[in-house]
Amino acid sequence: MTPELETTQKSLYETDYVRWVEITAEQLRNQNYASVDWTNLIEEIEDMSRSGRKSLKNNLVVLLLHLLKWQYQPEYRSGSWRGSIREHRRRINDDLKDSPSLIPYLQEVFAECYANARLQAADETSLSLENFPLDCPYARELAIDPDFLPD
Repeated sequence: MTPELETTQKSLYETDYVRWVEITAEQLRNQNYASVDWTNLIEEIEDMSRSGRKSLKNNLVVLLLHLLKWQYQPEYRSGSWRGSIREHRRRINDDLKDSPSLIPYLQEVFAECYANARLQAADETSLSLENFPLDCPYARELAIDPDFLPD
């Protein structure tokens, strides 16, 4: 790639991302590899992986948070909590179906996500942190099971 083309692509990447994506896709389709902005393309592909992992973690924290609230504040159970549990399970299960390579990652971050959900549950419920178990009371498979609700 010539320095002039590289400068033009970098500028386009920084000023009109959508157009940069369209041009990059066209260059790849036409096998015009010499003109591809490889540096930014590689960065974008790596960001896609990070984004998928971050989304999985965020959805898992919200799911575990609502499972805790459901279990430890039964008097406040609502359709909204049930809907949130269903929605975040759906998102997690869709992510795992689309990218099975995220399954080991889910196992890797499960305890961390539970720790975050536990802290947030204490904040949101005004219950003492000690009310919530130190270790997650839900097995991973059970937590993402569409039919499971703790008593």
